[in-house]
Amino acid sequence: MRDALRRKKALKRGGAAHLSSRSYLERIGPIVVCFLLAAIVLIVFSQTLQHEFVNYDDGQYVYDNPRIVSGLSLDGIQWAFTHVHGGNWHPLTTISHMLDCQLVGLQPWEHHMTNVLLHLLAAVFLFLALRQLTGAFWPSATVAAIFAVHPLRVESVAWISERKDVLSGVFFMLILWAYARYARSNRPSSGRYIMLVVLFALGLMCKPSLVTLPFVLLLLDWWPLQRIAVASSSSKPRSSVHHRLARPSGTAPLAQKSVGYLLVEKVPLFVLSAASCLATLLAQERAMMTLGQLTFGDRLANMAISYVAYLGQMIWPVGLAVVYPYPKGSWNMVETSLAFLLLMIIFAVFFARRVKYPFLLVGWLWFLGMLIPMIGLVQVGMQARADRYTYLPQIGLYLLVTWSAIEFFAKWRSGRKVLIAVAILIITGLTADSYVQTSFWRNSETLWNHALANTSNNYIAQTHLGDMLIKKGRLDEAITHLRQALVISNYPAAHFNLGYALASKGEWANATDSFQAAIRFQPNYSQAHGNLAISLSKLGRTDEALAEFDRALRLEDNYRDHYNLAAVLLQLGRRDEAAAQFREALRLQPDDVKVIDQLRQLGAEE
Repeated sequence: MRDALRRKKALKRGGAAHLSSRSYLERIGPIVVCFLLAAIVLIVFSQTLQHEFVNYDDGQYVYDNPRIVSGLSLDGIQWAFTHVHGGNWHPLTTISHMLDCQLVGLQPWEHHMTNVLLHLLAAVFLFLALRQLTGAFWPSATVAAIFAVHPLRVESVAWISERKDVLSGVFFMLILWAYARYARSNRPSSGRYIMLVVLFALGLMCKPSLVTLPFVLLLLDWWPLQRIAVASSSSKPRSSVHHRLARPSGTAPLAQKSVGYLLVEKVPLFVLSAASCLATLLAQERAMMTLGQLTFGDRLANMAISYVAYLGQMIWPVGLAVVYPYPKGSWNMVETSLAFLLLMIIFAVFFARRVKYPFLLVGWLWFLGMLIPMIGLVQVGMQARADRYTYLPQIGLYLLVTWSAIEFFAKWRSGRKVLIAVAILIITGLTADSYVQTSFWRNSETLWNHALANTSNNYIAQTHLGDMLIKKGRLDEAITHLRQALVISNYPAAHFNLGYALASKGEWANATDSFQAAIRFQPNYSQAHGNLAISLSKLGRTDEALAEFDRALRLEDNYRDHYNLAAVLLQLGRRDEAAAQFREALRLQPDDVKVIDQLRQLGAEE
């Protein structure tokens, strides 16, 4: 009898110790995972602190933009909210660049560091949000780790101009976390809902591609939250591993709502999405291709092929490049048909299995839906697709794959150990691959040479490599690359850069031809009009030069053309008109010593 009592007491002590140990692990586990996520992000991306700016949008986003370089101010904040920056209205992103310049000026390391830290936070918040949504600790950690170090993340983190990706990513993860807390609360909380709406508004002011978020929240209502009321018992999810992981331990099932209720619940979010879409269409009007430039059929073909390409790059991320230009001519019909067929087969399979394995359809629709704004149906820019576009959409695929692996390995006796080993192997491989991929962003030359090595007929890479070589004074090499670009495409920037290189060699007649070609293909190219004016003045065609200066300044009021026009007028002896143009230049750059000296010599200083 005494032995039985002692055994009973020992079992109680052992059970209490087990509970205490489990409670300790539940407290310490998330902290450990967050530190591990931070570690792998820093392993991959800390090297960017040694990297330079690149000559692909970094100029207009940072170092060539006087508004950004001047740092943070009330006037600058007002400008960020009332003007388009880099072809987008994203005032919080613009302000973040201003803040970097305010803190350290134009030192690239600090701008890179901000991107890295924001991506680190996005990975940590993704883990916390998924854990709150699903109640699954290690699967959530795995998804966050893959997101953190997949090579397709490199472009968003290593490219300073893609600050909008990582900044909006932080808000996106916070929205998921806030929505989980709102949906899982015992009773509707207006405070939590208001927080959700505020975070969404802030996220849209970082990057408008977050407009699809209400759609993602509806998917989460289906799985893992299981908030959508089903019509019959036959539609209820069956027992499987993912349902045991579908909510945090100790929480009751959520009250189910009709689809109509859940749609109405998200009306304020849909309104914000619509407003952001309108603002984006207005901001990107100039950058959008017309149907005459790119047919709707071409866009549909590119959509299907891009979806399949993103799938392939997720599984086997090789041959990555900063830009993938459209192919010459139309897409291959066989290739396009096979792409559409593959997408439809995947959708059909996942739809058929939606009851037992809802995460399949949720992950797939997350991927397809979040890519819609960037898939090319409304084409902006010259790229067919871009690695950065997968920053948030591919989280859906990571969910799909991770929960599918749990289901698959759960059937094995040693499945858990094998699954852990496979996950560690995959994350280690992705980390190594991303480290190498990040190294190609060291400077403009390595970036564009890598793009040329991994793509064909890449006139965009040839053009930007030529631009970089011009800045280094390697004019003959630059001209070679720019002419190669023009063999592939009549790209206005290639004509412009070729004209600049020829002008730098004093070949003014040939430079004039190149600037005129750039304007022929892009009539509103203000810089080309300004440089054409200089070339014409060098050739003695003064009246034509003055007309081109006028066109340039009507397109863009800028310091450069006011100063150059003043110089031409001064040579013509038109001192009063020259002084007026110098004053305009001084208005745009008030501390410019050269302009102040010119006005002093003209006796026109104020």
